[in-house]
Amino acid sequence: MQDADQGTPQAGDPRLDGSKLRIGIVQARFNASITNTLAQACKDELLALGVMPQKIKLITVPGALEVPVALMAMAEQLEYDALVAIGCIIRGETYHFELVANESGAGVSRVALDYQLPIANAILTTENMDQAVARQTEKGRDAARVAVEMAKLMEQD
Repeated sequence: MQDADQGTPQAGDPRLDGSKLRIGIVQARFNASITNTLAQACKDELLALGVMPQKIKLITVPGALEVPVALMAMAEQLEYDALVAIGCIIRGETYHFELVANESGAGVSRVALDYQLPIANAILTTENMDQAVARQTEKGRDAARVAVEMAKLMEQD
């Protein structure tokens, strides 16, 4: 792994060369108007970074709590260089928001650590729909860049 901070990678940086990578995406269907946009932005950015369309696999699950289980199943296949978790949790009037946000986040982290596999966490946690809409496209793109950069970092000696 690299030792020094070389700054945020920009277009053309070898740290963002996804041409040889296989990327799996798990998308929660709950709040689909947001998660569909997140997933599309992520896929579009992966393609822009050189990931071949046939090397991107997208699966969907009911909600954010199911994302870690699907990530684990993909990690166990040993076919992916990185994974992306996509979901959207919007605060409501009950404790359910905290439960789903905390447990889905912990589950994503656990899979990444247990399998030593980079997972870009693009599960939005927002106060309202307006915040989710404002973040959906950029967070999807960011997740793609994180997945590629981390996959490249992990393949270094």
